[in-house]
Amino acid sequence: MRHLPLRTIFLTLAAVCAFMVTFVSCEKEVHINLGSSPSQVVVEGAIETNVPPYVILTSTISFFSDVSLTTLQNSFLHGANIKVSDGTDTITLKEYSIDTGLNNKFYVYTIDTAALPNIMLGQVNKFYTLTIVYNGKTYTSVTKIPNPKGLDSLWFGPPAQTNSKTPDSAKQLFGNYTDPDTPGNYVRYFTEINGQPFYPSGIFSDAIVNGKTVDNIALYAGYNNSIDANGDSLSYFYPGDTVTLKWCEIDQKVYTFWNTEQYAASAAGNPFATPINVQSNISNGALGVWAGYGSILYTLVVR
Repeated sequence: MRHLPLRTIFLTLAAVCAFMVTFVSCEKEVHINLGSSPSQVVVEGAIETNVPPYVILTSTISFFSDVSLTTLQNSFLHGANIKVSDGTDTITLKEYSIDTGLNNKFYVYTIDTAALPNIMLGQVNKFYTLTIVYNGKTYTSVTKIPNPKGLDSLWFGPPAQTNSKTPDSAKQLFGNYTDPDTPGNYVRYFTEINGQPFYPSGIFSDAIVNGKTVDNIALYAGYNNSIDANGDSLSYFYPGDTVTLKWCEIDQKVYTFWNTEQYAASAAGNPFATPINVQSNISNGALGVWAGYGSILYTLVVR
């Protein structure tokens, strides 16, 4: 390939800059009223093996809003009629408020613990239909709890990749996995450390590895990334930690939601990233996901 002389390149840049200065100097001041778009219903709901369903119902927040605990609390939607059906039984979820201890509350819809017939626990290979009626509109979704294929083995070892910020004592969880010979297997996994909450850690698809054994899969620790945290240290495990891995089989639509959501989150603020729409599996224009998780738990101690 022929390279342009530096003088030609500098002259070209100078011409472009001169054009831009001329163009800017001639333009009129334009005021654009972006306005505000109508708020949308946002659903985060799930049902897991041997665990009752839950739904967190909120509305979208304006792009220009100041995000605070008060803003988040005001985004919760109350008084919705929410039902979950497994094709045989149908239950109505009850709204609960939870005091966070930070002068605000968190709201969730789940089973009515005072009504024993209203108990529903997730079972593998069952389909679950979610129906939400709120403010005169109905939103629906269907998900399945797949029968999970567990990992062949798990162990801790030195991290697969490190940098100058990776602590010397950091350990990574590794696993071997044999994928079933039928296509369309999707996994989302979570980790819990020393009794803390489960945090999502990653997702997988068998699009490339269908029916194959995959060795040395590097599994990372999940953590609360909503705070300013050092992922170079929190992505790993440390000697003495008691770690529980929750390995969950999910259906294709749930995988697509979390895959697009993960990409959109990682691309936020990057002007060179390809724009992507997060693909919800909720009807009638609602955002979010109704997810079935076929889960298997593994508990190990880091040595």
